[in-house]
Amino acid sequence: MYKTQCSRLTGLFGVSLKQKLLGCGPRCKQTAHGLVLLHRRDPSHWMTYQHLNFLKRQYVTKNLSALKQRAVPKRAAALADVDENDRDENRVQRIPTIEPAVEEVSTSAVARETSNNMTTSDETPHLQVETDEAREARLDGQWKPLKVEVGDLPDIYARLTKIKLTALVVTTAAAGYAMAPVAFDPAIFFATCLGTGLASGAANSINQYFEVPFDSNMNRTKNRPLVRGQISPLHAVAFALACGVPGVALLTYAVNPLTGFLGALNILLYTCCYTPLKRLTIANTWAGSVVGAIPPVMGWTAATGCLDPGALLLGGILYSWQFPHFNALSWNLREDYSRGGYRMMSVTHPAMCRRVALRHSAALAGLAAAAPALGVTTWTFPLVSLPINAYITLLAFRFYRRADRASARKLFFCSLWHLPMLLLLALTCKKPRDDDPASTS
Repeated sequence: MYKTQCSRLTGLFGVSLKQKLLGCGPRCKQTAHGLVLLHRRDPSHWMTYQHLNFLKRQYVTKNLSALKQRAVPKRAAALADVDENDRDENRVQRIPTIEPAVEEVSTSAVARETSNNMTTSDETPHLQVETDEAREARLDGQWKPLKVEVGDLPDIYARLTKIKLTALVVTTAAAGYAMAPVAFDPAIFFATCLGTGLASGAANSINQYFEVPFDSNMNRTKNRPLVRGQISPLHAVAFALACGVPGVALLTYAVNPLTGFLGALNILLYTCCYTPLKRLTIANTWAGSVVGAIPPVMGWTAATGCLDPGALLLGGILYSWQFPHFNALSWNLREDYSRGGYRMMSVTHPAMCRRVALRHSAALAGLAAAAPALGVTTWTFPLVSLPINAYITLLAFRFYRRADRASARKLFFCSLWHLPMLLLLALTCKKPRDDDPASTS
C-alpha cells in the first residue's frame, strides 16, 4: 500500500500535535486546579465583568461572609419615554426675551431734572444722611466705655454682694455669738458682725466674677451687675478686695486670730472650692454646706476664742438645714442650672436630691436633742423645737414621695422661716452660765 507525500506530511503534523497536547495536559490541569483553589480561598479576586459595556449596572451582595458582584439586567425603558435620537420629538420651544419696559419721559421733565441737577451740583447725589436715632442704635451695638452713675452704686453693690444671703450669714454669726456661754460684749459683737458681712460680700463678689459667662445663660442670674455690664470686672474685683481684706483684718485684730482664720478660710472655700465644683461634680452641695456652717462657728469663737462642742453643734445645725433648703430651691431651677452647665443633684441625681433632703431634715430633730446633752441649751429646747422640726420633716417626706414643684416650693418656703425660728428657740432655751449672778440667785 502506497502513501502519497501529502498523507505523510499530515501524519507527521498529527503526531507532533498529539505530543504537544500530551505534554501541556498536566500543566493545564494544575492551572485549573489552582484557579479553583483561589476562588474558594478568596472569592473577591474572582473574575468580574465590569469591563463589558452591557454589564456595567452591577450590585454587591453578601453571601457566606464574602462579597460577590452580580450583574443586574438593565430595566426596559418605559413606553412613554422618547428616544433621545428622535430629534423630531425633542424640540425645544424658545421663549422670546422680554425687554424691560422703558417709561416715556417728556422733554419738559428732562429739562426740569437737568436744571435741578445744575442748581445742586455741589451736593453728592447718593449721600445718605444718618438720623440721630439710627446713629444711637448703631453706637449701642459697638464697644463703648462703661459709665457708672454714683447714685446707682449702692444698688449695684447690694446685688454684687447678694445682700439677702449676706444678711443671713451675719444673722447666723450673731446667733453663734449669742449662744456662747460668755458675757455679752457689744464692741466684739459689732466687730464680728461687720467683719463677717464684709467677708461674705467679698466671697459673693468673686463668685459672680467667675460665673459671668454661665450666669448669662440662666434666667435667675441674667440680671446681675456683671452680666448686664453695669460695672467692669476690674471694678468688681477691686470691690471684693476692698471688702475682703478689711473684713479679715477686722476679724483677726479686733476679735481674735482664730475667727480671722475662719473668715479667710470661708472666702477661700467659697471662691476656690465651691464655685469651680459647681461645674464638675454634685459634691459642690456638700462643699457649700460646709461654707454655710462656718459663720455660726465664727460667732462662737469670737465670743470664747476656742472651738467647743457647742460651736460644732451650731455648725452641724446649719450644715443639715442647707440640704432641704437648697435641694428644694434647685428642684424648681433644674432647667436654669442645666442651661448654665452646673452639675446639681436635682439635675443629674434627682432621686438622691430628694433622699438627701429628707435625711437631713430628720437630722435636725436629732441635733436639737443633742443640744442639752452638750450643755448648750436646756432640755426644753428639744420639746419646743419638735413641732417645727417635725413639720419640715413632713414636707421633706412629701417632696421625697411626690417629686413635684409644689412640694419643693413648700419645703423651700418652710426652710426660710424654720432656721430663724429654730435659732430663736435655742436662744430662749439657752443654758445659763455658772458664773451668772442671775442664775445663782
